Amino acid sequence: MPGMLELTRCLQRYIRANPNSARQLDWAARVMPGGNTRSVLFYEPFPLVMTGGSGCFLNDLDGHRYVDFLAEYTAALYGHSHPVITHALTGAMANGLNLSAHTELEARLASLIVERFACIEQVRFTNSGTEANLLALAAAKAYTGRSAIIAFNGGYHGGVLSFAGANTAMNVPHRVYLADYNDMDSVERLLHEHVDIAAILVEPMLGAGGCICAEPGFLQGLRERSQAHGALLIFDEVMTSRLAPGGLQEKLGVRPDLMTLGKYIGGGMPCGALGGRADIMAQFDPRQGRLSHAGTFNNNVLTMAAGIAGLEQVYTREAALELNARGDGLREHLNDVLAPLAMQFTGQGSVMNLHPTSVPIRRPADIPTHRNHLRDLFFFHLLECGIYSARRGLFALSLPLTDRELIRLITATHTFAERYGGD
Repeated sequence: MPGMLELTRCLQRYIRANPNSARQLDWAARVMPGGNTRSVLFYEPFPLVMTGGSGCFLNDLDGHRYVDFLAEYTAALYGHSHPVITHALTGAMANGLNLSAHTELEARLASLIVERFACIEQVRFTNSGTEANLLALAAAKAYTGRSAIIAFNGGYHGGVLSFAGANTAMNVPHRVYLADYNDMDSVERLLHEHVDIAAILVEPMLGAGGCICAEPGFLQGLRERSQAHGALLIFDEVMTSRLAPGGLQEKLGVRPDLMTLGKYIGGGMPCGALGGRADIMAQFDPRQGRLSHAGTFNNNVLTMAAGIAGLEQVYTREAALELNARGDGLREHLNDVLAPLAMQFTGQGSVMNLHPTSVPIRRPADIPTHRNHLRDLFFFHLLECGIYSARRGLFALSLPLTDRELIRLITATHTFAERYGGD
């Protein structure tokens, strides 16, 4: 089994192959902390700098071309510069960017979202999934008159609602009690110990936490317990809404009170949304004056136009079913190849994460850290094969990917297993 020496050699080849990216990051560090303005993009010894993209391909500053299997951390569902999205953006730009008023576009996109997601009766737009989750918590606390939230260890709901490891100074000061994912007893204990629970905030599949699936009955249990205790159930589907035509809740048959959206919903533009029961969402009705929700770019025409084009013309119900079926088949194939190395992909449909273990993963605490060098080695190996992913192991399929690119990933994985799978 490979050790740190193999990773060191791979890193040395990476450094030699990417001098322009290294120089660019050094230059950027003069004006930005670490040359970075988005923490997740950084990795040692330095991250690649991309110069452009087309379809499912990316080009970097050193002249390399990669098949993009990261898809902007699931947001680039449509790939890069999809012609339908580009046409919609061009039309929106030609008609005026900042109109200082309501437009027809926002109601059209809202109608598409209400039609697509069964739990959404009304919707509000934001600029990101983070904002949508903040709005959801505010709505739940105001509606219930309670002050606390149950979330889950390893859950991620945006840059200010991150529950991986110790509490971070970046988190907003909500009163949050943490339960364990796939552990209903831990949820029950918190509900009985605290009478002020306004909502349970949960991802139907942990995304940044490692693409860990909810076990059968877990989400239904949350639905039942939240109703019994007078708390709202909030599904964060910022990542998982792409996993079925009506979101992962449709596939799993569990209906929350509120759900949050982001990523691809805006056609690749900055976007987020909160939707759910009409009586809860009515708190934002300005005619009643209960909850104020500001945001200069909530209804910006670029996001609205791109989102409409994507949902109406590209990511249809049929397209969603096909893409996620392809993802399930790909994950199964990759796991067969990696089994001898005791590595596995977890996830559902078009989103998956690599883990350097063969043991079942029910919660983030089950993921070992002592074999992370294997995951890192796989990442740099794929870069050498012209395949781009996340160093933490996240993979997300985009619509422009063809069977040729999927076979390329499978072939590179076979090569990895043959090269590093010895005793």
